[in-house]
Amino acid sequence: MKKVILLIAATAALALAGTAAAALTPWTFDPGTTGCPSSSYSGGVLHLVKNCATTTNASAGASITGAEGQAFSSASFTLANTAQCQGGSPRFNIVTSNGTSTTTYFLGCNNVTPTANGDGTATYTFDAASIAAAGGQVPFPTGTITSADVLIDVQGVADLSNSTLNGQAQVPVTTPTSKQQCKHGGWKTFTTPAFKNQGQCVSWFVHHSKTHHANHAHQH
Repeated sequence: MKKVILLIAATAALALAGTAAAALTPWTFDPGTTGCPSSSYSGGVLHLVKNCATTTNASAGASITGAEGQAFSSASFTLANTAQCQGGSPRFNIVTSNGTSTTTYFLGCNNVTPTANGDGTATYTFDAASIAAAGGQVPFPTGTITSADVLIDVQGVADLSNSTLNGQAQVPVTTPTSKQQCKHGGWKTFTTPAFKNQGQCVSWFVHHSKTHHANHAHQH
């Protein structure tokens, strides 16, 4: 009976894994400490701001986890309006590996033709067909995904909703599952619990990670 229960639980876990949303962790890159980029998520919208000159070495975005090891098939996001697409920003940065080397693919909003929605928003879809239909301005990502981000690095604002990667919705994680998710301002995005700073976030993860492993070992 115990084996049957374990088998059912494992099957359920696999089913959930197949439909789980990708984890979205907002971040900012601001080596000059200008304070001009910001990244936040609220009400289903990823709000990215760069309120300084495009030439300033700064950007705002979000890391996407959960797709590592997969082949890239598609990605998409919806902008509040087409005016928020400024050159190749916002864009997806998809880093893949072929086993011996890595390649970064830049999929910008100007590389595909958007679909206009009834509420004035515009959806940008990046797949083999849409990239080819827009003239193949960028190569289609090949290899297996090692990292993925969505970001802006030109002056302006982008409000992204309904973001997906390989058909999975991108939403913020509510509890850190790695130390890395606490960095680059990621600690600000967690709600269960909320943290006051990066160090508190890292400490929480380390403590709960040890507790989880201890409980798992005890069960065995």
